[in-house]
Amino acid sequence: MSEEILINVTPQETRVAVLQQAVVQELHVERASARGLVGNIYQGRVCRVLPGMQSAFVEIGLDRAAFLHVADIWCAPGEEPRPIERLLYEGQTLMVQVFKDPLGTKGARLSTQIGLAGRFLVFLPQETHIGISQRIEDEAEREMLRDKLQQLLPDAEHGGFIIRTMAETASDKELLADIEYLRKLWSDIQVAAKGAAPKTMLYHDLDLPLRVLRDFVTEETDRIVVDSRETFSRMQSFAGEYTSTVAERLSHYQGERPLFDLRGVEDEIEKALARRVDLKSGGYLILDQTEALTTVDVNTGGFVGGRNFDDTIFKTNLEAAQTIARQLRLRNLGGIIIVDFIDMDNEEHQAAVLAEFKKALSKDRARITINGFSALGLVEMTRKRNRESLAHVLCEPCPICQGRGELKTAQTVCYEILRDLLREARQFDAREFRILASQQVIDMFLDEESQSMAQLGDFIGKPISLQVESQYSQEQYDVILM
Repeated sequence: MSEEILINVTPQETRVAVLQQAVVQELHVERASARGLVGNIYQGRVCRVLPGMQSAFVEIGLDRAAFLHVADIWCAPGEEPRPIERLLYEGQTLMVQVFKDPLGTKGARLSTQIGLAGRFLVFLPQETHIGISQRIEDEAEREMLRDKLQQLLPDAEHGGFIIRTMAETASDKELLADIEYLRKLWSDIQVAAKGAAPKTMLYHDLDLPLRVLRDFVTEETDRIVVDSRETFSRMQSFAGEYTSTVAERLSHYQGERPLFDLRGVEDEIEKALARRVDLKSGGYLILDQTEALTTVDVNTGGFVGGRNFDDTIFKTNLEAAQTIARQLRLRNLGGIIIVDFIDMDNEEHQAAVLAEFKKALSKDRARITINGFSALGLVEMTRKRNRESLAHVLCEPCPICQGRGELKTAQTVCYEILRDLLREARQFDAREFRILASQQVIDMFLDEESQSMAQLGDFIGKPISLQVESQYSQEQYDVILM
């Protein structure tokens, strides 16, 4: 399957779109004001140890202290696990690496096990073993790669490695270049750590365009197109030094029309922020992202094809399985995900839909676990979340509805105002009361709720006047004492 990577660069942000067969499959956004932290290494200072949670808060120079769990503290092979209060103390300095960006109100997640990623290998300086990417499933292939790397490593080599998926086609020369680069990088970090003050950054991971060359490019990638001459030059230099086979696939876009407009990526970004996703068959998905989990509801909509209703449901679910997998990547939805496919009585249909869903999810770079259909007919899955979702990066909660996605009706607001008026009238001896509210609420008082207003005016024995405030939202109002 042909793949193309488009990179749009401005001084404020860098955006990357991964296209397969000209269809956008992934979107990545990195802003200059809020670059991701994953992979960064810091000289941290323990500010608080929590034995009850077997965790600690560590200051690394951010607004919020980062979080370190005892399970993420490296211990030597064969060493017995110890409680966190016997490993850390307040004021202690230690080298830590971010493996999960701050999400919402949660601080960054840390580990004391350092991992430095190259194109083909991940160097683990504290380890001694050679691991293999789980995506390489063939056992013979795994053994061959392990033996190959073992032969390339010098006898005095300290540290372990994880062989990445892209190493399957790497030459000995490329693997040796990766080893040399990672060892030099670790040496530089160790030098920087000597005498470094607490909360000092020791290593900053590559920015998004260079991570594209290191992490995104595969054999299927035909072209990497970037619309910035400066970024193109940086990528060329990096590729020439570390990923020479990729350099020839780089190209600089110089057209007058914006690159993302030309390839329809801007439209896809807008669609990826919508709650509803239409299917080609006429069905549709509803995606709701909450703090705890993400739900995906599949509906037949206007699709009435097929010889019978079961056939219609089956075809809609098959199409939905592919679309959901793509939407999860596009929106970068992580954590717990619940998918409510349309109920199917036929067990063969259920098995076919689940198989199609797993096949579509296999293209995802993120680690995924998926369960079969539950007793309620739901599919439960998890997708590893390392960074904020696309919606959290590009959007913020609506100040009018406070993120609920709904507004109180004008009638509900009218009744709130009437209760407030009665409360104020009992508490204060005003000459007159004036209601300031939105046009919709005032119209409701003048029409459907005019009798309610008149009854309250008679009850409190004071005149009530109405005033439209065009800047007020439907839920906003004020009761003024005259």
